[in-house]
Amino acid sequence: MLVVKALHISLVVAWFAGLFYLPRIFVNLAMVPADSAAERDRLLLMANKLFKFMTPLGVLAVATGLWLWLGFGFAGGWLHAKTALVLLLVIYHWHCSRVLKAFLAGTNKRSHVWFRFYNEMPVLVLFAVVFLVVLKPF
Repeated sequence: MLVVKALHISLVVAWFAGLFYLPRIFVNLAMVPADSAAERDRLLLMANKLFKFMTPLGVLAVATGLWLWLGFGFAGGWLHAKTALVLLLVIYHWHCSRVLKAFLAGTNKRSHVWFRFYNEMPVLVLFAVVFLVVLKPF
């Protein structure tokens, strides 16, 4: 089970790297001037490739987390709270796909300032999850 746990942690780190960086690309996309098609196309290419790379990492992170849950059991309120936060991250990941589709279609209406705040959500969830896992407060 330690191998699965190490794999899970590695996959979570890799998934979070994508969850941190994709919204930063959204910030830059929201700031691209209308007459800069090359810059927009380059950022969209980066965002699309990153999303396609990070999605399997997220799926595998959740799958190994479920494997650990089946191996160790689902006990403690802290684990219920962590599971709820992971569900929130899955929804955030899905929402990133919707935002990317809006940028690809040229229909994004949000400002770079909005995306700067949007970008902080996974950071807050990461802090909460780490504290729950390490401290097991309830």
